[in-house]
Amino acid sequence: MESTILAGSSEEGLIRYPRLELQVKCTSLNVIGDEIIRYPLAVKNYNDLRVENIQTPRLLVIVVVPEQLDNWLSQSQQELCLKYCGYWVSLRGKSPTENQTTITVSLPRQNIFNVEALKNLMQRIGAGETL
Repeated sequence: MESTILAGSSEEGLIRYPRLELQVKCTSLNVIGDEIIRYPLAVKNYNDLRVENIQTPRLLVIVVVPEQLDNWLSQSQQELCLKYCGYWVSLRGKSPTENQTTITVSLPRQNIFNVEALKNLMQRIGAGETL
């Protein structure tokens, strides 16, 4: 499982240097529903993300982008604009699957992966909460 590890520092909480492991996937598929994102994830990745006996929490982040590569981002000296949005979910403790290749996972659309969400997640980890 290729992943990105984020680390923070905090003078408060049970854990002073919280860490978070992310598996980030990008798609332009029509995966957005009214309340959830449905993403076909490889079973191997699903199994890596659902384990419970790990110290560093693992999250799946799905970044939904426009179909045309040229529309993914725009840049000027004043801004960098990425389109569209990223969503996160914890698969920790999910049930095993009998699927052989992929399993469709659901990510709540309310779980937008942004700066505020990342701060909140790191605070929760720092407080010793299980994600």
